[in-house]
Amino acid sequence: MSDAYGQLLDATIQHLENLKSRGVRHVAVAPQTLRELAQPVRNLPVPAVEPAVQIQKNPTTPKVFAPVQPEISKVGASDLSPVSRQPSPDKAAAIAALRERALACVKCPHLASSRKSVVFGVGNIDSPLMFVGEAPGADEDEQGEPFVGKAGQLLTKIIQATGLSRAEVYITNILKCRPDTPGETAGNRKPTSDEMATCIPYLHEQIDLIRPKVIVALGATAVEGLLGKTVGITKLRGHWQTYRGTPLMPTYHPAYLLRNQAMSEKRRVWEDMLAVMEKLEMAASDKQRNYFLKA
Repeated sequence: MSDAYGQLLDATIQHLENLKSRGVRHVAVAPQTLRELAQPVRNLPVPAVEPAVQIQKNPTTPKVFAPVQPEISKVGASDLSPVSRQPSPDKAAAIAALRERALACVKCPHLASSRKSVVFGVGNIDSPLMFVGEAPGADEDEQGEPFVGKAGQLLTKIIQATGLSRAEVYITNILKCRPDTPGETAGNRKPTSDEMATCIPYLHEQIDLIRPKVIVALGATAVEGLLGKTVGITKLRGHWQTYRGTPLMPTYHPAYLLRNQAMSEKRRVWEDMLAVMEKLEMAASDKQRNYFLKA
């Protein structure tokens, strides 16, 4: 075994161990790469993409298998789940650089002086599904992560109901700072149009780098900030829109469902999510299709 190959093997094993520690069990592989990996070592080029490897504890030789068919409830049968792919180093670096710029932003002095955290975004930067809200609240400002309060916990349950996990999607807001509430010790306020217009270039760069296949806009303010439409979320929800060339589904904000827990309203949001699943070619079970329907 050559020194170069040994170094490559060690690096590959270490990379796979790191993926395993983050809960990843499979990575995508092209058929051509599998064929190349089957060649003798002397002819083995450095693979252009990561092979699908079943990760083992302290392996001596990596075992390469054909890609494992994902669960039918999560994705269509014709393809591996895009959410399982790992971001390229260049893409990850670009997102990290963008995040650092956002963390240092003081374009809105009143927000910069009152915030505890810049809430940039969280999740898989290779995900085909992005959720966009309006702005962080008090809980998000405290923890530095979007949608972690009661509304965020409900959003997590909605995501899980589709067969995905929170870590498999990308979640962010138009505004990266909590809107200030001078003279108030509790509560949140709606971001202004000027605040959203000032901050939205960060979201544009997130979308351009992540390149989701579907965006879900959560609530009337997010829809207004993205689309400039003020006709009302009740009329827009459930109807596909387009934003920066990407299909966008407007739906109710989870906070609305906390205020109005009628089964009919829950069903409307779930119908929007079923449409999102269909757009992403995710198979829905009969159980999923029947959520929130009267017996």
